[in-house]
Amino acid sequence: MFPIFNSNKMFFFFILFFSTLISISSNSWLGCWIGLEINLLSFIPLISNPKNMMASEASLKYFLVQTIASINFLFSIILSLILVKNFYLDNFLSIMINSSLLMKMGSTPFHFWFPNIVEGLSWFNNFILMTWQKITPMILLSYYINMNFIFIIVLINAIIGAIGGLNQTSLRKLMAFSSINNLSWMLVSIMISENLWLFFLTMYSFIISSMCFFFSMLNMFYINQLFIININYLIKFFFLINFLSLGGLPPFIGFFPKWIIINFLLMNNFYIISFILVMMSLILLFFYIRIIYSSFLFNYMKLKWMKFFIKNKLLYFINMLSFISISGMMISTFFFF
Repeated sequence: MFPIFNSNKMFFFFILFFSTLISISSNSWLGCWIGLEINLLSFIPLISNPKNMMASEASLKYFLVQTIASINFLFSIILSLILVKNFYLDNFLSIMINSSLLMKMGSTPFHFWFPNIVEGLSWFNNFILMTWQKITPMILLSYYINMNFIFIIVLINAIIGAIGGLNQTSLRKLMAFSSINNLSWMLVSIMISENLWLFFLTMYSFIISSMCFFFSMLNMFYINQLFIININYLIKFFFLINFLSLGGLPPFIGFFPKWIIINFLLMNNFYIISFILVMMSLILLFFYIRIIYSSFLFNYMKLKWMKFFIKNKLLYFINMLSFISISGMMISTFFFF
């Protein structure tokens, strides 16, 4: 299950929360940078664990990558203050600032650190890294966005996120590449409207939270554990539905924000971008369905003694989250009509 924090962890968790508020409410770039640094220094104690070498290694890698991104961000701010403005310089500075923020959120082509760090973290820390840690860079990106550059990044994100997850056996790396793919939808949504981005992030966080909670509760880290786990088939069915919702299959709640984004892109004649986003989502759904198919059909008789009993309250919680995911199309059609 998700860990119960001691007082020290709780302190850093609150600093993490308030550092995001500092960055997004600041009226100067320097204040935004200070908020980002506080965020970095509060997240490292949360992910580091002296009893786990992988967590310690992940915290060191995270510190180095985020420090490089912060240096680039600060360097770009200083350049924008001391140099005389012209069109070409503005273009260059916007690309530099955007690149440093994309590196902070784990977007392509600066994504190489993301799957490696995710592999060394607990499910709760992964949940924070894939959701809350994207809020500050996203909002700062919307202040000084280079549209042409971000459209290219959106396409690369969608392709890398879909192709990268094909050969993965680790659930954490699979969720990392899924996060990279969903980041492309987030970038499109924040170019359309901050309210739409907030709605997409809320839906994505909701689905990811239910999946991370389930994986953490049953101590799952690899795909083959889904095959051999001996739990009630109804519970397994309700949980695996969340995979389809995360991929954006139409009857589920994960499709609703993507539907709005596709609708906007088609209305504004962005046919190529919408086509690539949809096709890459189909690749995601391909390996999600492959996992679901294998999980239901594999039957290891010699492992029947490994019976998992889930407490009733947790069972109700999982079923409730999955039911909301299943009833997504009814909710979405109610909003549209």
